[in-house]
Amino acid sequence: MSERIYNVLFLCTGNSARSILAEAMLNKEGRGRFRAFSAGSQPKGEPNPLALQVMRESDHPIEGLRSKSWDEFATSDAPVMDFVFTVCDSAAGEACPYWPGQPVTAHWGIEDPAAAEGSEMERKRAFVTAQRYLKNRIGAFVSLPITSLDTFALSAKVREIGQMAGATSPRPEVA
Repeated sequence: MSERIYNVLFLCTGNSARSILAEAMLNKEGRGRFRAFSAGSQPKGEPNPLALQVMRESDHPIEGLRSKSWDEFATSDAPVMDFVFTVCDSAAGEACPYWPGQPVTAHWGIEDPAAAEGSEMERKRAFVTAQRYLKNRIGAFVSLPITSLDTFALSAKVREIGQMAGATSPRPEVA
């Protein structure tokens, strides 16, 4: 019997940086146990070039990454999500679409690297920092004994992960 694959949706307003980073990382780090997606309430239309560069340089696949609306995941033919995580404070404060299947939700807010100013090196450093914080959270997430936790305990664990180093202001439940 094969192990279940969990669908995970990372949300951000623009879906060009943090959510794109998280999608690429979980698809690799999840080693086939997770299928990651990302979307935004107001997608920018394309991933930030620095996000793609940082992913490529850290050996994460970037093929197929695109900036898309969260409306794609609220349709009847969309994959049913098991987990939905917001990675930016503004998306956490928005009214999200209805996610079929009652996924476990949490806020994993991280400062927006796309908002960094300065030289290209300084802006890239912001992406590397965001990537590091997301990598730590994703590592903790993929290590969870998901099948042995009830929904309440699992919800508490993913919320705790959202408070790891690099967390922006805490937010209430999302989605």
